[in-house]
Amino acid sequence: MRAFPSAGRPSAGARSRPAVDALSLPTWAEAGLGRPAAAGPPTLADKVALWHGDLTRLRAGAVVNAANTALLRGGGICGALHRAAGPGLEAECKAIGRCETGSAVLTSGHDLPADHVIHAVGPVGEKPDLLAAVYASCLDTAEAAGLESIGLCCISTGIYGYPPERAAPVALAAVHRWLADHRDTGLKVVVFCVFDRVTEDLYAAEMRRVFGA
Repeated sequence: MRAFPSAGRPSAGARSRPAVDALSLPTWAEAGLGRPAAAGPPTLADKVALWHGDLTRLRAGAVVNAANTALLRGGGICGALHRAAGPGLEAECKAIGRCETGSAVLTSGHDLPADHVIHAVGPVGEKPDLLAAVYASCLDTAEAAGLESIGLCCISTGIYGYPPERAAPVALAAVHRWLADHRDTGLKVVVFCVFDRVTEDLYAAEMRRVFGA
């Protein structure tokens, strides 16, 4: 049985849909483990959520863009975020100029519901160390900015060619490790955002393994 809120694949009419607040989403502890909110001491499962929806409609401290090193507008989630954010995002990215693989930079969210965009450059191909590093960079960036919520996309699994079934374990392990090392973080929730059922099922299975079943 699916326990995760679903808003479907991003579409041309996405901007007409209401925004979804990241802090209102059920955490993995609630949706995946069936534990009521505030039942017992908090665990790492209380810090993460899985959401099948449109990242351009997530109201969060930041949403993550799968960027290229030149921070140019591209296709996939990068193009969708740029379209929804408006021309100001592209102008700000051009002013920054570059971001190295494994790193992340912060911009304003412009016309997005999110306050900021974290532009994260993942590896081309299957390079687990670099993929783990870029997820950690996203969380470091959010923490440094004092954000309470972040929406993560599936970095490097599009045209960069990282197989989703092998990227998911790396992504989840990296986030788990970061949260375990930063238990006093101001981040209240890290949302894994997926836009299709196959990826949702893949992440749900991996979250059960990493964060508990």
